[in-house]
Amino acid sequence: MTIEQTERTDSGNRLFEPPVRPFPTVRRMARDFGALYAANGLIGLIFAATGPVAVILAVGKQGGLSQAQLASWIFGVFLLNGILTVLACWAYRQPLSFFWTIPGTVLVGPALDHLAWPEVVGAFLATGVLILVLGLSGWVGRVMEAIPMPIVMGMVAGVFLSFGLDLVHALVGDIAIAGPMVLLFLLLSRRSSLGRWIPPIIGALLVGGIAVALSGRFAPDPAATQWIATPMLQAPQWSWQAMLELVVPLAITVLVVQNGQGVAVLRSAGHTAPVNTVAIACGAWSMLTSFVGSVSTCLTGPTNALLTASGQRSRHYIAGISCGVLAIVFGLFAPLFTDLMLATPGAFIATLGGLAMLRVLQSSFVTAFNGRFTFGALITFVVTVADVEILNIGSAFWGLLAGLTVSWLLERSDFTTLDEERA
Repeated sequence: MTIEQTERTDSGNRLFEPPVRPFPTVRRMARDFGALYAANGLIGLIFAATGPVAVILAVGKQGGLSQAQLASWIFGVFLLNGILTVLACWAYRQPLSFFWTIPGTVLVGPALDHLAWPEVVGAFLATGVLILVLGLSGWVGRVMEAIPMPIVMGMVAGVFLSFGLDLVHALVGDIAIAGPMVLLFLLLSRRSSLGRWIPPIIGALLVGGIAVALSGRFAPDPAATQWIATPMLQAPQWSWQAMLELVVPLAITVLVVQNGQGVAVLRSAGHTAPVNTVAIACGAWSMLTSFVGSVSTCLTGPTNALLTASGQRSRHYIAGISCGVLAIVFGLFAPLFTDLMLATPGAFIATLGGLAMLRVLQSSFVTAFNGRFTFGALITFVVTVADVEILNIGSAFWGLLAGLTVSWLLERSDFTTLDEERA
């Protein structure tokens, strides 16, 4: 049995993986603190607050959400998840950064075309309940393994494709804004020495801001004078259509795509993530954040990768705590940041969101079509991209169902091989 299998078995036998004792004292944290870890925490927060926020704004604008609703959404995913991040990093003395499911956010966009916002919020709440129940049951590992990753990533690729297309449209339609952003992103991605100092997405944000300022098209709302967040409490509304369309895909993006990626990142950095505890926390916090209109909480992969990019492994938790504290501050000023972002031309948000999604889109295609279950992944991708609605249920659900069915019929040997590897 491999080390990874042993860790998975051990975590599956415990409902709550025990935190590290004794808990870090203020003196211990002060001794472990360093500029490097604070900088890693800042970079992690900046990453989450740029491209991923642009995804929220793009989805919200597409779905007709008000600026107040978007500010409340951003408040929840930053301030509330920042509190969870600080607590988890402190208790387990490792970087455990919690934010929100980006694939799940993208799923919400098409749903808002035919679902009311309270119905979507009801799906957020139900997703949290489902994740919490799975976490408390100890079945999280089984759920994560039940659906082959290539099929899941076929759905993710189909959902994310629109962001790549929007990037191209922005580049063609507003070259003055999108062009400098894309060029600097490519330059920083090409020159790794520069990219270490200025992450490509941050460089795109900065040069895009300069381009917007020079264009004279920065138009903040003069009526928007509120800087401090006042979250909007949204009563969820039950809808079978919303439950069927959103809950299962959202739960999959949290448990399989996002948490799976986050756990893999932490393992590669030498940390053993508490898988069951993470799932329980994601379920409980998803229920909490749903009441302010925020999509489901997850253990984030990219941010945790930034938190563990350098320094001593035993002090990485300081970077996580720093990131969580900064996220709380960002959430407090959510209306200000939302107003600033929405005051920019549409091409700025479309380009920023598209650039942030490019690597994820690439990895989705690679995982979906580089090995087993490729035909099922293809069917999942095609059905998802087709954006069909059957029984008023969106295409992501039908894509997963179609892909699993086709793989079960035509790729049975892949299921057999996968079961043998897990044994």
